[in-house]
Amino acid sequence: MPALAQRLASCCAVRLPERGRFRNPVSMTRKRHCIRAAASVTPWPLQDAKARFSELVRRAQDEGPQHVTVHGREAVAIVGAEEYRMLHGTRDWRELVQAMQDSPHRDIDLTPERSVMPVRDIAL
Repeated sequence: MPALAQRLASCCAVRLPERGRFRNPVSMTRKRHCIRAAASVTPWPLQDAKARFSELVRRAQDEGPQHVTVHGREAVAIVGAEEYRMLHGTRDWRELVQAMQDSPHRDIDLTPERSVMPVRDIAL
């Protein structure tokens, strides 16, 4: 279970399934409070993040997203690979090719029509 879901489960005292939906009824106000509390992370100044990068990576894996600031402004969020894959997905070009091959409109010609362009004469 991702770290954010674990923190939500402990805060709200509910069991969360893998999809992230609440099974036990909890008031919406309480849910929002718990989500904000679980998602809030002390930001890392860039110099600290560079100096303690191993710890930053470990915390991203164990505790969830870690925010890095540059000149006091949030610049990036470091997330664990598992959470990244969950958020981003694993799509690649093979899925697009397969979807196009499975399309019922596969017989449509997608080749653009080319027109003959005039060529300039150049004196050498």
